[in-house]
Amino acid sequence: MFRVARVALVVALLAPVPAIAPAQVGSPAGPVPVEYLVARRTDLLKRLGNGIAVIRSSEQRSIEGDYPQDSDYRENNDFFYLTGLETPSSWLVLVARDTLAPQVYLYLPARDSMAERWTGVRLGPGAEASSLTGIEDTRAADLAERQIRGFVRSRTVQGGEFYLLLGKEAVSDTFFQQLALGMGAGVTDLRPLLAAMRLVKDADEMRRMRMAAEVSAKGHVAAMRAAHPGAWEYELEGAAEGTFRSLGAERLAYPSIVGTGINATTLHYDRSRSQLQAGELVVMDMGAEYGFYAADITRTIPVTGKFSPRQLQIYNLVLATQQAALDSIKPGITLGRLGQIAREYMKEHSGELCAPGTCDRFFIHGLGHWVGMDVHDVGSYRTPLAQNMVFTVEPGIYIPDEKLGVRIEDEVVVTATSYELLSGGAPRTAADVEKVMKVKKKD
Repeated sequence: MFRVARVALVVALLAPVPAIAPAQVGSPAGPVPVEYLVARRTDLLKRLGNGIAVIRSSEQRSIEGDYPQDSDYRENNDFFYLTGLETPSSWLVLVARDTLAPQVYLYLPARDSMAERWTGVRLGPGAEASSLTGIEDTRAADLAERQIRGFVRSRTVQGGEFYLLLGKEAVSDTFFQQLALGMGAGVTDLRPLLAAMRLVKDADEMRRMRMAAEVSAKGHVAAMRAAHPGAWEYELEGAAEGTFRSLGAERLAYPSIVGTGINATTLHYDRSRSQLQAGELVVMDMGAEYGFYAADITRTIPVTGKFSPRQLQIYNLVLATQQAALDSIKPGITLGRLGQIAREYMKEHSGELCAPGTCDRFFIHGLGHWVGMDVHDVGSYRTPLAQNMVFTVEPGIYIPDEKLGVRIEDEVVVTATSYELLSGGAPRTAADVEKVMKVKKKD
């Protein structure tokens, strides 16, 4: 039977966003150790079997046209995960073969001394790039498309798949359309494979995630101490975000949510334009990004520094619901099952708090999500939990008629038998929140 050899090509195109130092050199998080980068690429090559994987960096975006919040460049997560670099217009190519040694190529734009007067020194192909990434074969980026066509045309990989990672711009990318359509290759999306890899964090990823959570928790404490009747939502936001920056966060993990009163019942309220009034609760959902890894923490605080009896009852029900889910975490369980446990607990323990009916009808979102390089990170939610997976646990009750919203969100990592609370630096119990709020921000 005649069989046409098929080639595996994986293409990652991420949204354009300005380049910083090429390998987190000089950043608070520091560069990714080479041994971790090598291990990640080795894992990907094994998963490919026979195939060619091409992963593109981000492109710079226009600071005049797009109004970026922080800068005009953030690296493609998958490219950073596999190279540790922040280098626009670059390519990573991995060639996996059953019988021969795998090959890895890194294509970087050649250095341009005149352009660097505007951009600062950029990383080009050569010994420095090899030292930072552990990739011996580095080449000029203007060779990439021609050489990738050559890899495909020569059938370097026999019997493989043709993987096309359909990023934001890949569907209309002429180069990859020609490869996919012009060479008789099948097309498969690589993103699920990379997502499965990124679900389980290695030691360097956990170092970054712990620091992101620590920095974020301290930002929440600063916001708590800035709260008082008459303050503005944006003041609390500023107290937290200033703390993030002062402790080494280079970006926000997501736009901060600080909502008082009725705003606390809107899940993604992010205008921060209202003034805090005595008797209200404030929901603060804020997190820092540290070394390309996000944190996600939510706390609910009383404007006056003291919960009312009604607020305290609702708060304690949400906290107990969260704890019921936390106590159920173990390898093998799924996030879906944890969500069921949380809802069942809230329903069974509502009493008359939300009569007529039970409080779970005001729990209007899921229990949690994966966290990693994105705050809502990649990975299937059907995946059973395993050691070193990181996710949030965030039950809430939102009652618009009472202008009352409570959400408590913590970030956890799965251990061999249970979990570790990464965000424990932000007070969780009502008593601890009130204690922190007694210590006001110094002018």
